[in-house]
This record gives sequence, C-alpha cells and structure tokens, in this order.
Amino acid sequence: MSDHLIKQMPDKSRILAIANQKGGVGKTTTAINLATALAAVKKKVLIIDLDPQGNASTGLGLTQEDRALNTYHVLIDGVSLEETIRPTDIPNLQIVPSGIDLTGAELELVDIPEREYCLKKALQGVEEKFDYILIDCPPALGLLTVNSLVAAQAVLVPLQCEFFALEGISHLSRTIERVASKFNPGLEIQGIVLTMFDKRNNLSGMVAEDVRAFFGDKVYNTIIPRNVRVSEAPSYGRPVLVYDIACAGSQAYLHLASEVIHREGIHV
Repeated sequence: MSDHLIKQMPDKSRILAIANQKGGVGKTTTAINLATALAAVKKKVLIIDLDPQGNASTGLGLTQEDRALNTYHVLIDGVSLEETIRPTDIPNLQIVPSGIDLTGAELELVDIPEREYCLKKALQGVEEKFDYILIDCPPALGLLTVNSLVAAQAVLVPLQCEFFALEGISHLSRTIERVASKFNPGLEIQGIVLTMFDKRNNLSGMVAEDVRAFFGDKVYNTIIPRNVRVSEAPSYGRPVLVYDIACAGSQAYLHLASEVIHREGIHV
C-alpha cells in the first residue's frame, strides 16, 4: 500500500467488531485478511477471537497448546487480556485466541455483574498498545456479541450476496441500535462489505444493488468475490494474503483495507 494510505490512518487505537449473526458469510476471513493488510502497512494489530468455533485462531496457525489461555479465561475467570495475547507468523499481528471453553460462556456470563462490559474492562490498559483491535464475533446475537459491541467503537459487517441478506442485517442493525442506546453511545456501522460475490449469478448482482439502495454509502465499493484460494487458505493456517497474494480474493481484501483506512482517517 502507498504512503498516502499510511498517513490517513488514525493516530489512536480503533476497536472494530466484525459482526454478522449469520454464519458462513466470510466474517472470520474478513477479520483475518483485513488485519493482515493493516499489519502490512506497519500498524500494530490485535485480533480478539470471540467465536467459540475458533476459526480465526485456526486460520492464523495457532495450535491447541497456544490456546491454553484464551478469551474464555478473560471473560469468565478475570485473566488479564495481556496474558492471553499470542504472536502470529504475520509481523505486527497478534491474537487473543478462542478456546472450546468459550462455548459455555454465554450461560456463565448471565450471572456476572455488569456482564455486558466484561470485554470492555479487559481491554483497558491494552488498547493503547495497538493501532487496530478487530473483534471476530460469533455468528449469534448473544452476550458474546453484545460484549464485542459494547467494547467497540464501530462495526464492520460482512454480508453474503444471497437472498435473505437484507433481512439478516436488519436484525443486526436493531441490535447495534439497542447496544448504542443502552451501553455504548456513538456505536455505528463503519461499513458493510459484500462477500462471496459470484458475477455469474444474477442473484448476487441483484442483492448487491438492493443493499446499496438501502444502505447507501455505508456499503464499501470493494466486493469480495467467491474465490477458491480464499477457501483454501485457512486449511494451511494462513491468511489468503500470505497464501496467494496475487489471487482475486487477496486483491479484493487489499482494496477493502484501503477503504477502511480511508474511512477511519475521515471519521476519527
């Protein structure tokens, strides 16, 4: 990326939740590759894997041993976030991994005082050490996602180009509005990225048009195509930007990072 893009990046830490209550929309893929692209311009980036499936941790090559301390222990046991941060093979990119214990965290959080603020409190003292913190949310609108939205300053929404796309994002929008009104004033949708776009499929084009008509300039210009190399990369424990930087999916995520940087430079 150019020096022009680097100069537009914010001087203070920004916390972005990557959220969509529907699974299989490219949420984790977006989190991993956006983080990699931001790290490539020498920004310090932290991914917080808050999805019990742990796909972000797997996609960045972490072993089960690397996850002995994870986001569950931060939220439920009060372990400091700093103790759980692990390096990745990507320079400037670190991760707080997920673990299998996180599956039960939704139920355990119910009995914790100020349960919606657990992640926000855990980030205090850590956030100033990073330029960007990306939270990979679970595919649900439960307490884990609420914790992400309370801790974040903005939300990036990956949206698959499929028939029920608008219906799904309307539920998420209402959740964001409720969290903003009760817990986190100023929380907003930073942008919506259309994913898994198939130019051979007329439906993909129709969905893209509908989403742009409804959300306007909240929708990024960049569209992430359906791409085999993007699908292959996680099985090698690598972001697609490392696995095959020349493929269409990698190039799309580089363009997306440029747009995110530009919007952050304007709004921060």
